[in-house]
Amino acid sequence: MATVSYRNIKVDDIQVFYREAGEQHAQTLVLLHGFPSSSHMFRNLLPVLGEHFHVVAPDYPGYGYSNSPSVEQFAYTFDHLEEIVEKVLDTLKLKRFSIYVQDYGAPVGFRLAVKYPERIKAIISQNGNAYREGFTSFWDAAWPFWSHRDAETEKPIRGLLTRETTIWQYTTGVREKEHISPDAWTFDQLGLDRPGNADIQLALFEDYRTNPQRYPQWHEYFRHYQPPLLAVWGKNDPIFSPAGAEAFKHDLPNCEVHLLDTGHFALEEDGEVIAEHVTRFLTAKRAT
Repeated sequence: MATVSYRNIKVDDIQVFYREAGEQHAQTLVLLHGFPSSSHMFRNLLPVLGEHFHVVAPDYPGYGYSNSPSVEQFAYTFDHLEEIVEKVLDTLKLKRFSIYVQDYGAPVGFRLAVKYPERIKAIISQNGNAYREGFTSFWDAAWPFWSHRDAETEKPIRGLLTRETTIWQYTTGVREKEHISPDAWTFDQLGLDRPGNADIQLALFEDYRTNPQRYPQWHEYFRHYQPPLLAVWGKNDPIFSPAGAEAFKHDLPNCEVHLLDTGHFALEEDGEVIAEHVTRFLTAKRAT
């Protein structure tokens, strides 16, 4: 397996941590993590994919090993996260690449794709939603919060930051809970429990309301540019249902969809299967 390097880069006076594997002259794949994780979620995928591709996985500000400026110092919006990722890729002189998006990584990655469609070679979506069909009952508490944020509507959202909920995200829908490493939720929870991080997460969750508003724009990008897309989706995900994966076919009739018998963080249980799908898919696209 490829050696993984652990690096930092300065962007707008913020230290951004990223993991990197593979040779830079190879095809590049950018891994964009979800909530409440970081590039740590790709810890097992990086050395495998690095055998075939150049792979880069940054931590957003407020996550993992990147700096976590306060909400007074940094605007925690998905537009801003996209700008930070964009500047990281520009600093690394990555002109053209594929993206792998999961959860929060989807609105970051799809914003990047809409801004620079010529830079995107292919998209892998692993429980990274872009359609209303993908929303489950998990989001029922979000709509009141988005409509009117106050102490009452904030309560269920704060509940998403607890250790119990983090464990729930990792273990719901999996085939065998004993195969899910507790390192995953323990590392994520350490980040959530940092002083000031709750404010960061609430700000981002409030801004998540802008993502469904962008869906028509993303769909137009799909229809017009027809990027090669592979959806590898934990079909038992309690947050984004498999209907979200199937919905890509509305605008990308040639996309490839695989529903896996696992949950939201599908890499924890089906990392090898996903690595095989991604390697085959990107290798085929490189040859065309």
